[in-house]
Amino acid sequence: MKIIDTTTFFEEHLMMDLRFNILDPFVDKFVVCEARFSHSGKEKEIKFNKKDYPKFEEKILHIIIDDDPVEKNLSKQASPSVLRLNSIQRIEAQRNHIAKALANEDRENYIIYSDNDEIPNLRNFDFNTNKSKIVIFKQKLFYYKFNLFCDRYDWYGTKGCKKKDLIDFEWLRNIKTKKYNFYRLDTIFSKTKYIDVKIINDGGWHFSQLKKIDDIYSKLTNSEDHQEFKDTGKKISDIEDLVNRKVILYDHKAKSSDFKFGKEFKLETIGLEEMPDYIKINKDQFREWIDTKY
Repeated sequence: MKIIDTTTFFEEHLMMDLRFNILDPFVDKFVVCEARFSHSGKEKEIKFNKKDYPKFEEKILHIIIDDDPVEKNLSKQASPSVLRLNSIQRIEAQRNHIAKALANEDRENYIIYSDNDEIPNLRNFDFNTNKSKIVIFKQKLFYYKFNLFCDRYDWYGTKGCKKKDLIDFEWLRNIKTKKYNFYRLDTIFSKTKYIDVKIINDGGWHFSQLKKIDDIYSKLTNSEDHQEFKDTGKKISDIEDLVNRKVILYDHKAKSSDFKFGKEFKLETIGLEEMPDYIKINKDQFREWIDTKY
């Protein structure tokens, strides 16, 4: 049995370096899927090159999705809700494209998926002894710096299962993040609610917006919620102010139909004991990404 880590890539080179170094002792192969278009539909160049990571090059399989699944004429002068649906369609297509890289993998191999800034903690989990069909990693959420903690939301980014149980990657992503009781009849035909689930506490780290100010702005204007963010009228200088004040503008608890950028939430500085060993060992190298209060 092998462990295969899968993810998507935009322009997050720091995150990929972290991901490879943290997961390398536990993972047999890395699959990285990159698109020739952003989530907002802009054409983009291919930026990932596995030769930039020579230590892990032999483990990495880089695949590319060339065609935007959204028809060009459907994106012109569309409403914000349609633009968001178009973004979701692009995200789903990029994730599901990963399946093309798994055609020859053994049915018993474990496939784990998460966005590249959602890094699972595999140190205390043994896939060989796991009996559950689906594994979900409960992760801590951080913004801007490794140790700026968002304490109002538990993050369930990384999920996994054996290849034989994998329907597609969007199915895996959308599985409800709880273990349902055996008497819940609604789980029988559901594709999101499952009884046979294992939740891994202390399951890793979601390092959101760990980027330069300009890069944060670029991601926000090309992300799933790009139109909502544009509607705020925020500029690069506003992003810099948010980072300096250690606050986020995004409400993770808002409903999908609600505006998500209307409130501010304060972040908490915590110690490095919460971080992966790779960050603690190389804390001088990563000084730029550690909050100065620490």
